[in-house]
Amino acid sequence: MSPGPRRIAAPQPATVQADSAGIPLQVDGRAVDAVRETWLVEDRWWTERPLRRRYWEVVTHCGRNVVVFRDLVQRGWYRQR
Repeated sequence: MSPGPRRIAAPQPATVQADSAGIPLQVDGRAVDAVRETWLVEDRWWTERPLRRRYWEVVTHCGRNVVVFRDLVQRGWYRQR
């Protein structure tokens, strides 16, 4: 029997150093060379578990594209892919 659907690209905790404006400077020990884009997601505001996240798509020093987000409710950083 199958255990059921599996989440694709489930968020993983990330270690992010950010500047005073919240812009990532380093992700998991890799320096950020560029920010490609940023966006805000607000959902389920009408429930007991609202979702508020600031996403950042960045390019690290080694050329890797990484999507991280700051959970604005729980205050943690996560890596999306």
